[in-house]
Amino acid sequence: MRTKQSLFAEDERRDIAACGRSLACSRPAARSAEGAHEPTPTPHFVLDELFSHLAFDEGSQLLDVGCGTGRVLAYFASRGFSGAAVGVELDGDLVTRASSWIGRFPQLSVRCANVLDEPLGAYTHIYLFNPFDTPVLARFLDKIEEEIAHPVTVIHMSDNGERYAYAGRPGWSIERQGAFQWFEGVQVFGYPQTYTIWSYSGRAALSALDNDKKILD
Repeated sequence: MRTKQSLFAEDERRDIAACGRSLACSRPAARSAEGAHEPTPTPHFVLDELFSHLAFDEGSQLLDVGCGTGRVLAYFASRGFSGAAVGVELDGDLVTRASSWIGRFPQLSVRCANVLDEPLGAYTHIYLFNPFDTPVLARFLDKIEEEIAHPVTVIHMSDNGERYAYAGRPGWSIERQGAFQWFEGVQVFGYPQTYTIWSYSGRAALSALDNDKKILD
């Protein structure tokens, strides 16, 4: 009989198959004063659903914000996706754990840094599993709009109560949304964890649109 514990055991088996070690993590947030939430690896069944709707090519670059021990990065490599994936994490201990296995994958990298201090201009995909408080999210969205000129896909898992941070921002549209709570008869989350896959048109497209409006005016 499948249970919540057996699902977590399956996550660990898939971790080991992907990178040679378990990427499970249960610890309080080390940088909560900066708005960071506790690290929570995304369950594999959630990644299977979310990433099945994404397309990667050789020019793709995925950013995992608050990557923890690197499960999303390991998943990216195990699926054989094209392009590269970068994890940014505030907690130095978690970066050390991720760095212990990541070196064998040239398409992956991890940095100990505050994502608000990192350049974003090269990324085509951004993954968030509720990594920080809403005020920090708003600053991060401002940074995306300031730095990314091309279209970008933002996958925001567990965005309960945070969708309004995107509201009214020019250039943003919802590609897909839904929720996770149960998987194969097992209640994984205490209440539905919503997600939204957003498309942002990019600064260049918005600038072109503004220029067109000025010409028409």
